[in-house]
Amino acid sequence: MTRRYWNIRLEEMMEAGVHFGHGTRKWNPKMAPYISAKRKGIHILNLTKTARFLSEACDLIFDAASRGKQFLIVGTKNKAADSVAWAAIRARCHYVNKKWLGGMLTNWSTTETRLYKFRDLRMEQKTGKFNRLPKRDEAMLKRQLSRLQTYLGGIKYMTGLPDIVIIVDQHEEYTALRECITLGIPTICLIDTNCDPDLADISIPANDDAISSIRLILNKLVFAICEGRSSYIRNS
Repeated sequence: MTRRYWNIRLEEMMEAGVHFGHGTRKWNPKMAPYISAKRKGIHILNLTKTARFLSEACDLIFDAASRGKQFLIVGTKNKAADSVAWAAIRARCHYVNKKWLGGMLTNWSTTETRLYKFRDLRMEQKTGKFNRLPKRDEAMLKRQLSRLQTYLGGIKYMTGLPDIVIIVDQHEEYTALRECITLGIPTICLIDTNCDPDLADISIPANDDAISSIRLILNKLVFAICEGRSSYIRNS
């Protein structure tokens, strides 16, 4: 895998608050190698290591995207949801930003059935079929469509399991991470000082609570995906 320059600057990360970890009482001892100091009861992450792992993640993503691989971005907590949707849409990736439905990957056949139902309902609404139904039936189908849009809207074009999954906040998305591990799907994880760095294929130590920090990390990853996709198109 070729190493590239991704313009990852320590000053930029400091401005975004990437270095702020959790309180010293809420920490996983496995994160010790990625922590540089304690300040006012908060662990401070070593940004040099963050930059190194972020660069590795960008290299992996570029390589995968240049070979036409598919990505899924997962981040369902409020502080991450908008950034995840924006990043995924920009990079033409699939995403989950509302709620992870258990078995979404490990029970793919069920997810696929739900996606077929979702597509059918969207088509029926577009063609005006809803309007020809009794009011009660129309309201019921609209509620069903709205619920499917909330939970599956970000993966509506997904036709199979993703090749790489990017996860924002290991604790919040532990179920998604375990499903990826079970299926052998490579993962890139944003991890704070309360996480286990050994679970993901590439763990990026970073503040997973600040919107600015989440957005900066996703920006770098998305740029790598877009660059890789451009390379794929040129070489096709």
